[in-house]
Amino acid sequence: MSWLRRLLPGGRTLVTSVPYLWLLLFFLIPFVIVLKISFSSAAIAMPPYQPLLHWASENVMQVQLNLGNYLFLVEDNLYWKSYLNSILVAGVSTLLCLLIGYPLAYAMARSSPANRNILLLLVILPFWTSFLLRVYAWIGILKNNGLINNTLMALGVIDQPIQMLQTDFAVYVGMVYSYLPFMILPLYANLEKMDLTLLEAAADLGCRPWQGFLKVTLPLSMPGVVAGCLLVFIPAVGEFVIPSLLGDPGMLMIGKVLWTEFFNNRDWPVASAVAIALLLFLVIPIMFFQRAQDAEAGGGAHR
Repeated sequence: MSWLRRLLPGGRTLVTSVPYLWLLLFFLIPFVIVLKISFSSAAIAMPPYQPLLHWASENVMQVQLNLGNYLFLVEDNLYWKSYLNSILVAGVSTLLCLLIGYPLAYAMARSSPANRNILLLLVILPFWTSFLLRVYAWIGILKNNGLINNTLMALGVIDQPIQMLQTDFAVYVGMVYSYLPFMILPLYANLEKMDLTLLEAAADLGCRPWQGFLKVTLPLSMPGVVAGCLLVFIPAVGEFVIPSLLGDPGMLMIGKVLWTEFFNNRDWPVASAVAIALLLFLVIPIMFFQRAQDAEAGGGAHR
């Protein structure tokens, strides 16, 4: 049985292999499938694309790679505009989430343990309901005869309804509402475990509270800020539901372009090329940023 034990992986290997197996099944394999489709050509069939491999003769197999899908993305301004607008909307939404989420996370981390649990529950509570229902609720709040307009008209603040639905304002409201917990939770986890004696030492050295925040709290909370920004920005770039329900019908977002290519035009190769390009636009900058962070951390440790 000793030879069998040597062949079988140990418990530690099994535990560490679970994340890699998860990434293989739910990231790498779907990515390879989408990548394969992006190099194919559209066809009137099911599925609506041509295979990459086919037999030219009995013993010869040919591989046909269609690079025209990626060239089409470069030539058509629609995709560039949708990419840039998606990045703009995601960037502004991330900034708003940071400006709102940081004070909330700071207040949660500095509250008493009993209140801290209640506040944490209130942050997590929206996840107990459907994301789609929460977005639909904002339609009832922002529409012309919705809650806000009816309240303002009843108070005599306005004479006619304010157009809020199907505007950029509604999209940002929906984005911030939906993704704010993803900003608060990593910030709270970082601020909650912070050593408060550092602030006491800074106060003893003459730092005022706002100086202690800028020189101690904010630098130490940067890992939480970076994690929260990534958790908000990455899904916000490809968001489809919120711009479709709350935004203007003509608003260009890459998620809506993907939907149109997949289901209306049934052009799966172009849609797959759009998805791959979006992934590269997101992953490559994050990889460079992570490498810079690791180099800075290594340099600081070396010093």
